[in-house]
Amino acid sequence: MKSRLNVGVIGLGRMGRVYAEGLAHRVPNARLVAVADKRAELAESFAGDYGVPKWYTSQQDLIDDKEIDAVAVISSTSTHGEVVIAAASGGKAIFCEKPISLSLAEARDMLGVVESTGVFFQMGFQRRFDAGYVAAKQKVEAGVIGAPVLLTSTSRDPFRPPLEFCDPNVSGGLIADMGAHDFDVARMFMGEVRSVYATGGTLAYPEMKPVGDIDNAIINMVFENGSLGVVALSRNAVFGYDIRAEIWGTKGSLQIGYFRETPILVMTQEGVTHDVVPHFMQRFEKAYLAQIQDFVDNVLDGRPPSVTGADAVAALRISLAA
Repeated sequence: MKSRLNVGVIGLGRMGRVYAEGLAHRVPNARLVAVADKRAELAESFAGDYGVPKWYTSQQDLIDDKEIDAVAVISSTSTHGEVVIAAASGGKAIFCEKPISLSLAEARDMLGVVESTGVFFQMGFQRRFDAGYVAAKQKVEAGVIGAPVLLTSTSRDPFRPPLEFCDPNVSGGLIADMGAHDFDVARMFMGEVRSVYATGGTLAYPEMKPVGDIDNAIINMVFENGSLGVVALSRNAVFGYDIRAEIWGTKGSLQIGYFRETPILVMTQEGVTHDVVPHFMQRFEKAYLAQIQDFVDNVLDGRPPSVTGADAVAALRISLAA
């Protein structure tokens, strides 16, 4: 069995760089062999900065590289189908960032090829690897709060992404892209979802209306066992990055997340103040690293994926219903 996994990263946007940087320098049993991005100058500069031996502008050229054992698919959601199918057909182990696709039909096609080729396939939902969510899951399973009856999950960005990313035809938009994390967390704690009811609007950023996305939404859920859930999504938490969840049980509750980034309070005549979490990397840096480390370990050790294609399809079904 190989002691190191040769990996290629497809897509060097803001998330692609996060994964590529981790694989290049922070995952000891991985070797980042190549990166691919349509923007040649970006791929070339990243490879030079991080000592990556090869760079491509074609995803297929990276997939065809015989030296590469596994690929991390971090391109825009609208491209996941073609990239995953090509990678599976090429016999590569695959890590795919969420959401799996923009449509259930394409997602099922992707998983059909994965199953027929027998390649390893793991989805990216980094909150499952965050210390707070992991500890809360352990508490729920230990019966500390009794039977869970209500989940609230909040995701608020401090500002909107670039308009080209907001396009639902590219990323899936607020509910499918951002809300996918919350829907995955909901299933993680409460089980399968029976029904959803969603309301939303473009309320803070009128320039998003022509793109076709919304900037605030509330999704109510009823789970198969009758328990309830509420997901609140927003692009305009101007104070900082706000990711929290609470699970109410028959014997108590659990709160996940935090506002204050640095453990200090400033107390003056003007009042008591503290800082806040700036954005997603400060909040989930360790989770992203733990997630891609887990992928590499699972492939090398022959273990099953920690987050499956079926998990991704379930989250997508909730997103599309909402």
